[in-house]
Amino acid sequence: MATPPPSLFDLSPLQPEGFDYRPDFISAAEERALIAELERLPFKPFEFHGYLGKRRVVYFGHRYDFGGGGLGEAPEIPPFLLPVRDKAAAFAELTATELPHVLVTEYQPGAGIGWHRDRPEFGQVVGVSLGAPCVFRLRRREGRGWRRASVTLEPRSAYRLAGSARAEWEHSIPSGEALRYSLTFRTLKATDVQPARTTPSTASP
Repeated sequence: MATPPPSLFDLSPLQPEGFDYRPDFISAAEERALIAELERLPFKPFEFHGYLGKRRVVYFGHRYDFGGGGLGEAPEIPPFLLPVRDKAAAFAELTATELPHVLVTEYQPGAGIGWHRDRPEFGQVVGVSLGAPCVFRLRRREGRGWRRASVTLEPRSAYRLAGSARAEWEHSIPSGEALRYSLTFRTLKATDVQPARTTPSTASP
């Protein structure tokens, strides 16, 4: 009998409710094709209230403007991202049209993302990892301390945040040593969407 794989949450016995992880979500050939397309995108540094982060972003469908514009429109999701959006929707038991937004993030070596929860204007989150692996950390306030969990997101894997994992847990990614891309698909909860700007903001949720 084959030895079962180790728990995804070896660093913590607790798997947050609403967190799902799927390795080998796409094939190696699909990953190569996606990365070739992503390399052509006009990435810009993540901007948060005047601060420019190390990671670079492009967003489609919708974007959140931290400069005060709120949730707004962004360029349409390009055709090369639609097949992986279909898979993300099936993973989350949604229709493709329920994922009208995707944030594409480029993590150069040394780039990460601090502790946060995604903006409340968004609902469920499905992330797809490309390139290098990373550690995906989660924490939830309990009393004066934190309950913590973590999982290694392997290349070509996907994760979903829903329920408690989405609403109560924060997440972060420490800086990595190799180039990584992520595709973050989200459902929308807000209905008041501002028209797209002529020059899109670089802010992202």
